[in-house]
Amino acid sequence: MHLQAHIHSKETFGALDGPGIRYVLFLQGCPLKCLYCHNRDLWEQDGAVLHMTPDEVAEDVLKYKNFIRSGGVTLSGGEPLMQSEFCTELMKKLKIHGIKTAVDTSGIMPLEVSKPALDECDLVLLDIKSIDEDMAIKLTGASNKNALSTLDYLESIAKPVWIRHVVVPGYTLDYDMLERTAQYLQKFRCIQRTELLPFHKLGEYKWEFYPNSYLLKDTQPPLPDEMEKAREIFTSRGIVCK
Repeated sequence: MHLQAHIHSKETFGALDGPGIRYVLFLQGCPLKCLYCHNRDLWEQDGAVLHMTPDEVAEDVLKYKNFIRSGGVTLSGGEPLMQSEFCTELMKKLKIHGIKTAVDTSGIMPLEVSKPALDECDLVLLDIKSIDEDMAIKLTGASNKNALSTLDYLESIAKPVWIRHVVVPGYTLDYDMLERTAQYLQKFRCIQRTELLPFHKLGEYKWEFYPNSYLLKDTQPPLPDEMEKAREIFTSRGIVCK
């Protein structure tokens, strides 16, 4: 039986998920239950729109090779490393054609599952939900231990990393916790930049189609000056912050 992935959708002119213009593949399925998730429709793996093999995806990517030559391909989700074997095989095929690859991951998968894909990609976009384990569990339903172990592993193999961290009022918009996060991250030489992403409500409407209640309906995005103060905490420690 051919290796197939559960796929939700693709974006062929992505500019937010790694350097340059990128082909972004959204894989279906995620073990986390983030309160602020804007892709609630990607949680259940059996909700996939498409089922494709690495060869089929690679063939589609090559149609856009001229457009993504300064960027590459980003595997996102959901949690793409739930389908680590597929990701690994696809990235190997893309490398033959000189196409750079990135994986956008929460780091939730244990290293025995994720290592092959982490080894194969050119860049990891690692979403640190919270440096505080209790807050990570409150936000996502899962510990942050695998994510931090993933970062340790990426440091050990000198894999380029972009850190992502969502700033949510009432949760991660906590300046003491942001100080702890910056202090923790500043020791990692593999981190090229850190993106502090303000919580937004663009995907809130998707929650209406699911029985789980959306707990952040009354939560508003952080104010510009709050985001600026958060970024200053990181830049003051010499961390490149966007």
